[in-house]
Amino acid sequence: MNNSQWKLKLTLLLVSSLTIMSVITISPAIPQMAEAFKEVKNAAFLVKLVLTLPALMIAICSPITGRFIDRYGRLKILWVSLVLYAGAGASGFFLHNLYYLLISRALLGIAVGMSMPIVITLIADYFEGQERQKFVGIQIAFMSLGGILFIGLGGILADLGWRYPFLLYLFSLVVLPLSILFLYEPVVVAKDHQAKSLVKSPGLIWLLFLNTMFLWIIFFLIPVQIPFYLRAMGIDKNALAGAAIAISTAFSAVSSFSFAKIKDRFSALFIFSMGYLLMAGGFALLSIASTYVLVLLAMMLTGLGMGMMIPNTNMWVMKIAPAEIRGKEIGKLTTFWFLGQFLSPVIIYPVLNILSLPATFMLAASLLFLLSIGFLLPLLSRTSKTTPGLPAR
Repeated sequence: MNNSQWKLKLTLLLVSSLTIMSVITISPAIPQMAEAFKEVKNAAFLVKLVLTLPALMIAICSPITGRFIDRYGRLKILWVSLVLYAGAGASGFFLHNLYYLLISRALLGIAVGMSMPIVITLIADYFEGQERQKFVGIQIAFMSLGGILFIGLGGILADLGWRYPFLLYLFSLVVLPLSILFLYEPVVVAKDHQAKSLVKSPGLIWLLFLNTMFLWIIFFLIPVQIPFYLRAMGIDKNALAGAAIAISTAFSAVSSFSFAKIKDRFSALFIFSMGYLLMAGGFALLSIASTYVLVLLAMMLTGLGMGMMIPNTNMWVMKIAPAEIRGKEIGKLTTFWFLGQFLSPVIIYPVLNILSLPATFMLAASLLFLLSIGFLLPLLSRTSKTTPGLPAR
C-alpha cells in the first residue's frame, strides 16, 4: 500500500467512526440526564430521545444526501457535514433546556445523515472485488473500535458530569482537514445522469433494507436500556455501564475484522443466520443475568452476531446497486439503519409498560432465533441458488 492510499483509507475510517459515536457516546450519561431534567414533563422518555433523535434525522436526510451526491459530488457535502457535526454535537455541553438539547441532537443527526452515505459510497467508488470486501469488514471493525474508545471516554467523562461527553463531538474538526487533504472526488460522479431514472436495483434490496431496520431496533436495546438494567442490579457506576456497552462493540469489531475470511467460506444467508443466532443467545443470557460478569458475556455474544451482519448487508447492497444510483441506494440503506435505532425506544417503551426488562430481552431473543431459522431455511431447501441477486458466497 503506497503512502497516499494509506492516508485515504485512514481518513475513510475516521469519518466512519463519527457515525457510531454520534449516538452512543452519551449513553452512559442518560440516567444522570434523566435525573437532571426530572422536573420536565415526560423527562424519562424525552431523555432517551436525546440519545436516539439523531437516528431519526439521519434516516430522513440520508436518501436526500444520496440523491445529491449522485448529482453534485461527494466531498463538498462531506466537509459541510463535519463542521455541522462539531457545532451541533458539542453544543450539548452548554445547553440547559431539554428541548433546545433535542434540537441540537436533531442537527447532529442531519450532519451524520450527510456524512454516512458519503463514506459508504466512497468505499464502493474507490474499491472493488476482494479489496472492497476486506475494507468493508475493516470499516465496521474500526467503527466498533471507535465506539469502544468514545463510549469508554463518555463513561469516564459522565462521572465528572453528564455534560462533558458532548465535548467529544469536537473530534470531527480533527477529521475535517484530513478529508480535504487525502480524499478525492471519484470519476463516477462526472458521468452522464440523463439515463439514471431508468436504472433500477433488484427488488431484493428492499428485503435487505427492512432486515437492517429490524436488526437495529433489537440491537439498540443495549445502549438505551443497559445503563438502567445495571442500575436495577445495584451497579450505578457510569464507567461500568460504558464498559458493558463497549464490550459488545469490541466483539462486534472482532467479527467485522474477520468478515472477509467469513465471507470467503459462507454464503450471505448463512452469515445472517449465524449472526441472529449469536444475538439470540446474547439476549437470552441477558434476560437471566444476575451478575455483571453474565451481562458482559451476553454483550460478547450480541456483539459477535452484530459485527458479522453489518458488513454482510453493506457488501450485498454495494454488489446489487447499480453504480449510477449507488449513492441513492446507500442513502436508503442508511435511512433504514438509523430508522431502526430511532424506533427502538419508541417501540420498546410501551412493551416495557407490559413486560419487565428481563422479559423484554427474552422476547427479543425469541424473535432473533426465529429470524435465524428463517435465513437458514432457504439454504436447507437449496433454493438460494435461484434467488435473483443472491450471492452464493
